[in-house]
Amino acid sequence: MDLNNIQRVYFIGIGGIGMSAIARYFHENGVHVSGYDRTETALTRQLEAEGMQVHYTDDVNLADPQANLVVYTPAIPPIHTELKWYLQKGYEVVKRSDVLQEITRELFAITVAGTHGKTTISTMIAHILRHSGYGCNAFLGGISVNYGRNFWSSEKRVAVIEADEYDRSFLKLSPDIAVLTSMDPDHLDIYGTEKDMQEAYIQYTRNIKPNGTLVAREGVQRAADLQGDNHLWYSLQSFTANAYAANIRMQQGGYQFDVVQQNWTVENVTLPIGGMHNIENSVAAITVAQLLGISADAIRAAIADFKGIRRRFEYVINNDHQVFIDDYAHHPEELRALISSAKALFPGKKCTVAFQPHLYTRTRDLASGFAESLSLADEVILLPIYPARELPIEGVSSETIAELISDKPVQILQQDEVLDWLKNNTAPLFITAGAGDIDQLKEPVKGILNG
Repeated sequence: MDLNNIQRVYFIGIGGIGMSAIARYFHENGVHVSGYDRTETALTRQLEAEGMQVHYTDDVNLADPQANLVVYTPAIPPIHTELKWYLQKGYEVVKRSDVLQEITRELFAITVAGTHGKTTISTMIAHILRHSGYGCNAFLGGISVNYGRNFWSSEKRVAVIEADEYDRSFLKLSPDIAVLTSMDPDHLDIYGTEKDMQEAYIQYTRNIKPNGTLVAREGVQRAADLQGDNHLWYSLQSFTANAYAANIRMQQGGYQFDVVQQNWTVENVTLPIGGMHNIENSVAAITVAQLLGISADAIRAAIADFKGIRRRFEYVINNDHQVFIDDYAHHPEELRALISSAKALFPGKKCTVAFQPHLYTRTRDLASGFAESLSLADEVILLPIYPARELPIEGVSSETIAELISDKPVQILQQDEVLDWLKNNTAPLFITAGAGDIDQLKEPVKGILNG
């Protein structure tokens, strides 16, 4: 696949967060881009406003017969009419990961993988490189609040890429700098066992280019098996790591701290977003920036200006009377970090969490972990499972989690019932969490809580 000789690209699933980033990459390089998605969203409307053609009916008559390249997401079922048509007609049909594979071959690639934190760290790195004037091409798994986008381009032949473990996509990448945040079990519908999933992460580190660097979180599983010619370890506060945070102070829903390594220190870093885990994420991002030779002053200025990612510890409301946080957390460890950080930042406020489980398999495999993390809240609201690509599994529902929460009030509500509940109850610290469509509650909840 020669990315430089493509005139027309067609995307099946163009509205996905990762797919849309690649669509924007081609579009900004002068390629004709069009595509299909199942439903119209704010993101697909943005793509259309930027000049890309998008339709929402699985119909080969609406597809591009002149496409040089067809890109599809693994979330698309093999029975999809347009996908089958392109395959039968002999078009070059590839997955999103195949395009990223070529990009990492051609450019100096910084990739971020792990069960947690990869969207925040990759966005932080890309923001530091852009804000400092270093420059990069960014392929992100979330929408940067600073720029309102999940992709931006640069003449600098550097790419920052969120490395997605779903469908083993990240194993096609060839990074110069590889970040690894965690190997907590997830996507066991793909990997089967936790050990097999860990083996995939180890393979990810084997794909680091010669003389490349692995930046891994200290304490990550199977640390002795990780590859890469150069290793750096980062941590929240462990002095044995190569880079860690010190002198952490909470301020106005964010933090100030120093990032310390053996031969350098970035003092008085101001991070204006919440979550202790985001301090650790910033340590990883700052470590990568330092490897690239970006100055402490430029790093400090960039982090102070970092506004976060939509749905990553996003403050929808933050005042003395009411705090409303919306977050993408869909794994027990992510929920634990979210709830514990919010309670630490806003002590004394009753914490109510509305959580929408994502996938039947994940709920089945991690139910006890979800219950344990949700029990950190003072009150729990569970929404029905968001199935995404899955069919229901008998005996698996939100009740599976609810039955394991014995020490806190818990109820299962539909989305409209959550709004009715809020009209009749106080929730001074209210959190919505999940990777499904719970984000549709954000604006109506904001209206009720502001009312």
